[in-house]
Amino acid sequence: MKAEVKWIEDLKFVGKTDKNQEIIMASGDSTYFSPMEMVLMAAGGCSSVDVVNGLKQAQQAVTGCRVSLITERRETAPRLFTHINLHFTIEGNKVSSEIVEQVVADSLNKYCSVCLMLGESIDLTHSWEVINA
Repeated sequence: MKAEVKWIEDLKFVGKTDKNQEIIMASGDSTYFSPMEMVLMAAGGCSSVDVVNGLKQAQQAVTGCRVSLITERRETAPRLFTHINLHFTIEGNKVSSEIVEQVVADSLNKYCSVCLMLGESIDLTHSWEVINA
């Protein structure tokens, strides 16, 4: 995997993957994602892939998955995350709460590369709810 980040102007940068996908990041400009927002969304995306995949493998009739991430950061530089809670909302038909609990825990503790990297330096917690139709 490779990536490149190039300065555009002010505090705006374009990130490009080796697949030629691009995204603009900026600091202090709410039009674009900040680098820390990108890290947060990466954790949410990575863990969601694990959760949906795990639920499907467990033959759960999942129809929706949303993860809300709430953070705390240091007040002074460097403004690192000190805590992240990932709250999963799983929708489906007769989805087992016990299986959701296990799949979410496994994602954050065993499989999600982004969360495992972040978890080395911050307090990473999770919660979940199931909405069955």
